[in-house]
Amino acid sequence: MEAWKMIRRILLAVAVLSATLPLQAQLREDAYAGLGDSETVAAFKQHVGMIASAMMEGRKAGSDGERMTAEYLTETLKDYGVDILSGPSGDVFGLRQENGDTLTSRNVLGFIQGTDKTLRDHYIVVGARMDNLGVGSMTVDGRRVDRIFYGANGNASGLAMLMELGRMLATGHLLLGRSVLLVGFGASAESFAGAWYFLNRSFSDAPLIDAMIDLDMLGTGTNGFYAYTSSNADMNLILENLSGRLLPVHPQVTAQEPYPSDHRAFYAKEIPSVLFSSGRFPEYGTERDTPSILDYEAMERELEYIYACAVALTTSPRPVFNPSDPKARSGGRVAHYECDVPPTFLGSSDPRVFLRKWVYSYMKYPKEAVRDGIQGRVLVNFTIDAKGKVKDVKVVRSADPLLDAEAVRVVSASPDWKPGVLDGKKVECELSLYIEFKLEKKGSFGIKKHER
Repeated sequence: MEAWKMIRRILLAVAVLSATLPLQAQLREDAYAGLGDSETVAAFKQHVGMIASAMMEGRKAGSDGERMTAEYLTETLKDYGVDILSGPSGDVFGLRQENGDTLTSRNVLGFIQGTDKTLRDHYIVVGARMDNLGVGSMTVDGRRVDRIFYGANGNASGLAMLMELGRMLATGHLLLGRSVLLVGFGASAESFAGAWYFLNRSFSDAPLIDAMIDLDMLGTGTNGFYAYTSSNADMNLILENLSGRLLPVHPQVTAQEPYPSDHRAFYAKEIPSVLFSSGRFPEYGTERDTPSILDYEAMERELEYIYACAVALTTSPRPVFNPSDPKARSGGRVAHYECDVPPTFLGSSDPRVFLRKWVYSYMKYPKEAVRDGIQGRVLVNFTIDAKGKVKDVKVVRSADPLLDAEAVRVVSASPDWKPGVLDGKKVECELSLYIEFKLEKKGSFGIKKHER
């Protein structure tokens, strides 16, 4: 593979040059602009610059551009310490087309071994589509003009995220319970063919896949960052549990699919899945989808959250495939993020405001727990009824009976909320939150600064 590494360096140089203006002043300006980049941002720019370069010609399924993308992904993951399960050019498969021809595409499979003896034979899949629309042509003044659909955000951004996530997971592999499969899917634009092939023909242990993360169009995070779970209650709870973590960004959990992608193939196999995306964007599906439109700093913030989510999925109880219709829940209750207008506390729909302004302000650390040095995190579930009152407070995950009781007490004493609204009507909403009890020094009661 030394020859490919040389080719990759040449392609990268060409990609970088093709992405800049020919003016020397502009070249100097671009060079200075990158001096303050973090290592992750610099890596994102390199990956996207390569994958969305003119050399790749839009990476249409079955093209040389898609093949070279697979080779780049393979070598990068290998350099990051990820074991590669597919060949140098990916796991090749054929796709029969309507005209009878066979289109040859490929998937790339990376593997990171989990460390929990009871979980490591189960898998979490993190996937991103490799292909895009390729090259289109149009007639201008009687002559043919080719247009390259570079696909920087769709989906060089997701592939760049996959590679940098692979680097982080390989470095922190001791934190992983389940094993992780990193998959670049080929022929995704062709009815998610790569994902279907992986699940039905290629990976024989597909029944042992416990959950899937799909990374698609993540380059415009300044305009929004979304998580779509098909309203799967267990997957939503895992995301809820991350809401109390100090992370640079948190996604908006949405019941509306931002973009159809490879998660649909996993959903069809009844594998709980979450799609992370920054949503549709004006340049979508056009030749204007170039590296210049991406917000790499926003991508770095998204990466931190997605890494935390991936680690959590490797250690959490296996999510059950139980997609739910918010309107069909027993008793008419819905999760707060499924409301058209979520319930609000002191004018904010962010549950962290409730923790900061009420729970941690009025919570009393039990004296016996202080004396015995007991601390931990209590997961509490409660309902905000159609009048905004808090009821049915219960512990979902216990830390200690003393801490559990105080968590229930302080949440039960909450002032009224403004109720959530669904289909124009006020509804009962369920909410789950982690409440952290932490001792500092000798028996003193402290709350982390970010939670105040």
